Amino acid sequence: MKFFETLKNIWKIEELKNRILLTLGLLLVYRFGAQIVLPGIDAAQLASLSSQTDGGILGLLNAFTGGAFSNASVFALGIMPYISASIVVQLMTIAIPYLQKLQKEGDSGRKKITQITRWLTIAITLVQGPGYIINLYNILPSSAFLMDSTFTFVASSVIILTTGCIFAMWLGEKITDKGIGNGISLLIMVGIIATLPQAFIQEFISRVTESNGGLILILIELVIWFVIILASVMLVRAVRQIPVQYARKNASGKYEKASVGGARQFIPLRLNASGVMPIIFAQAIMFIPAAVAGLSDTEMAQGITAAFQDMFGFWYNLTFGILIIVFTYFYTAITVPTNKMADDLKRSGGFIPGIRPGAETSDYLDRIMSQITLPGSVFLALIAIFPAIVVSLLNVQQGWALFFGGTSLLIMVGVAIDTIQQVNSFLLNRHYDGLMKSGKNRKAVA
Repeated sequence: MKFFETLKNIWKIEELKNRILLTLGLLLVYRFGAQIVLPGIDAAQLASLSSQTDGGILGLLNAFTGGAFSNASVFALGIMPYISASIVVQLMTIAIPYLQKLQKEGDSGRKKITQITRWLTIAITLVQGPGYIINLYNILPSSAFLMDSTFTFVASSVIILTTGCIFAMWLGEKITDKGIGNGISLLIMVGIIATLPQAFIQEFISRVTESNGGLILILIELVIWFVIILASVMLVRAVRQIPVQYARKNASGKYEKASVGGARQFIPLRLNASGVMPIIFAQAIMFIPAAVAGLSDTEMAQGITAAFQDMFGFWYNLTFGILIIVFTYFYTAITVPTNKMADDLKRSGGFIPGIRPGAETSDYLDRIMSQITLPGSVFLALIAIFPAIVVSLLNVQQGWALFFGGTSLLIMVGVAIDTIQQVNSFLLNRHYDGLMKSGKNRKAVA
């Protein structure tokens, strides 16, 4: 079979084999650390914490950390503080001239921005760590805490959580530099996949033992899951190709002069240029209404709090979907530099047929991005709220429903595609068939 032949080819490339083994080894270290409970906590009394993370926002956070959140693990915060710091720095780059200057300085500037992100990660962890410990005190019985001194436990736990986050960040960076794929994304994906078997087993037991649809409904759910994965792949890979023409020019060879040029290429504009960032932004905003309403004791405030704490409810998902569409436009506008694309195209002697180089090209690209962002943002919003749809229509367990869309599924699909593409580049450079075949790949090999 071609698949097994491809695996053999991967094993023949020494560098690729070493990178894959290193990546698997570091991921194993991360998963091992997710099982180590914070010192001073009785692991046998974590049932109430686990029940708190069965669904809702905390269930999603627990999925991102691979169950480390519900285990009160040294990796309980996972890599999420680093993600938050990266988002903040990225947004600050738009408004702060110093960061804009660093971004234009190449590798040296990127190193400084990375260092700023690391320090901000530590600051965020030092804020989130005490919040996590306070939650433990509110949820777990007093007998679960083995240390006599509360201050000693809180101080040591915050230090350990901060160290765990820094170590996870280091693992991700090592995977990116020495392994295969994006390390930070792989850590999140592995954490999500780690909770998948348990979620499916719980759904299977619920359907079979409680006469809640039986095996037929399980089969229907798997078919729907497969279809939504295909839809997510289409969303991640879909592009609008803008034709580009390059003017003819004369190139002097060593022995002759030849007319070279007129080459026709394309600018690929992604249907979903913002990835999962709009979902992450929207999810962060969704905490605000419940937090503000919780400050009041009125009946209306209590209703708002209840509505925005139920991530599978109607009003939560309606607001969530609208915010995703808005943030998709916002994030696309700040991450797709149509002005720079037009300037680079003009400097290289390229032009879009029928469009003048310069400002007119920039306006044209901006208009096309606005047109394709609308269906992309609506499609992204539908995938994000699809877990609530399957819960409502099929009465799916909430833990299993999280894998039917939203951030979890899009991260798994995006990271898997990115990693496979990196493996493909190694294989194609050595004239082997890749894991994902296409006409372009075969032509490149030939």
